[in-house]
Amino acid sequence: MLQVNNVSLQYGSKKLFEDVNLKFTKGNCYGIIGANGAGKSTFLKILSGEIEPNKGEVTLDKTERMSVLQQNQNAYDNVTVLRCVMLGHKRLVRIMDEKEALYAKPDFTEADGERASELEGEFAELGGWDAEYEAQTLLNELDIPEECHNMLMADLDAKRKVKVLLAQALFGNPDVLLLDEPTNNLDIKTVRWLENYLLDFENTIIIVSHNRHFLNKVCTHICDVDYGKINMMLGNYDFWYQTNQLLARQQKEQNKKNEQRAKELQDFIARFAANASKSRQATSRKKELEKLTITDFKPSLRKYPYIDFKYEKELGNDILIVENLTKKGYFENVSFTVQRDDKICIVSDKSTTITMLYDILMGKAQPDGGTVKWGKTVTASYFPENNNEYFQNCELTLVQWLSQFSKDHYEEYLRGWLGRMLFSGEEALKQAKVLSGGEKVRCMLAKMMLEGGNFLIFDEPTNHLDLESITALNNGMKNFKGCMLFTSHDQELMNTVGNRVIEINGTKTFDKNITYDEYIDLITE
Repeated sequence: MLQVNNVSLQYGSKKLFEDVNLKFTKGNCYGIIGANGAGKSTFLKILSGEIEPNKGEVTLDKTERMSVLQQNQNAYDNVTVLRCVMLGHKRLVRIMDEKEALYAKPDFTEADGERASELEGEFAELGGWDAEYEAQTLLNELDIPEECHNMLMADLDAKRKVKVLLAQALFGNPDVLLLDEPTNNLDIKTVRWLENYLLDFENTIIIVSHNRHFLNKVCTHICDVDYGKINMMLGNYDFWYQTNQLLARQQKEQNKKNEQRAKELQDFIARFAANASKSRQATSRKKELEKLTITDFKPSLRKYPYIDFKYEKELGNDILIVENLTKKGYFENVSFTVQRDDKICIVSDKSTTITMLYDILMGKAQPDGGTVKWGKTVTASYFPENNNEYFQNCELTLVQWLSQFSKDHYEEYLRGWLGRMLFSGEEALKQAKVLSGGEKVRCMLAKMMLEGGNFLIFDEPTNHLDLESITALNNGMKNFKGCMLFTSHDQELMNTVGNRVIEINGTKTFDKNITYDEYIDLITE
């Protein structure tokens, strides 16, 4: 069992954690969530011992082993892929190295024999005889072919390095497994494999992730980092979110009732305290007022932008017809027709294929063949994956920037839209060129809402967003009544928004009215 006792961490005047007490037990999977900067990854580093808390301690049973998903892809460049995986169990590798060194000695002594015997015993206890086979099996299941197993890590591409480091973390059946953003840079088939692996994992798992679908699939508990505390709740991310929203509403309603009752009592006391015939009632009201406490409800540090796409013009029967569309190096003879109420997930092995398709549909690029025919009632609005052209070297303030896309140019009106996207007060006067990646995305979403398109195209809109903004965007896309083409690495968004999947890979096109999860089931069978 992993236990956190009275842990506090402070950097200067900033308190990250204060008196945190938690127990992580076998057979459970704990998702760590919190606002950006709340200290999720820092907490994992405290658990692993990489960071020492100012106060308190983290204890792990001496017989148990912890494994951590490494973030530095280049840390093992000088070792082979197979050895990199086995280094997930450092004690086992040290025994193997020491054994090899002993047996290689030309003057092997009796003392060396005794030491070798000790090592052989511990090697067997740790499952050493099956270790290489287990490492190879993990690599094969992660689609790292055998011809790569004895290559140096330095010779692997980035996507394969990520998988090898994942295999390293999983190797040797650790008692406690710490995973920081384990689905980053993984293809959907590998994410599905990891989900199934963790569901069968019998020990303790602790995860930091922005992937809501992943958290919902594997987590038995959610640990919410907020106000320097970490509160643990049974259930997955969706259960935590719905419960948190419900409790917040109930608390606000109760506070409102308490405030109203307090005002009534105060008015009564003020009016009748000096009246002898009413003095007894006034005294009893005063006692009631003293007992009546308005709960000091502390809203979460998390802020959810308000995202709601509306349009004025209704769509007609003719919306979008694509026939035999071809772009050399990207796709050939792509054909599909968009119907009313279609919200289509566009998927491809290459993200550049999807971006090129969207650019052609929006007239930003020209096809080598085929036709694109938009209906006369359609007003399309596009969220490009690369938004540099909107922000690079832009000296405008956010109010001025947003004004470019609005019919109403009054500052208060524009500030209202920026406020919805969490740019309040002086933040609305920041220059557009200094925005972070997530801030740029929120500005682009405000632009799309102002444009009021009845046909929306999204190319990776969840990139750079935190969980709260992704959740708000997900809800906004679900509630949109027009048509949509979209692509995202966020599986929850893809599954809950889309009602049709089109896959484009070269000359191959898959097109079916199914959910994204049903599509994943088909390609992973």
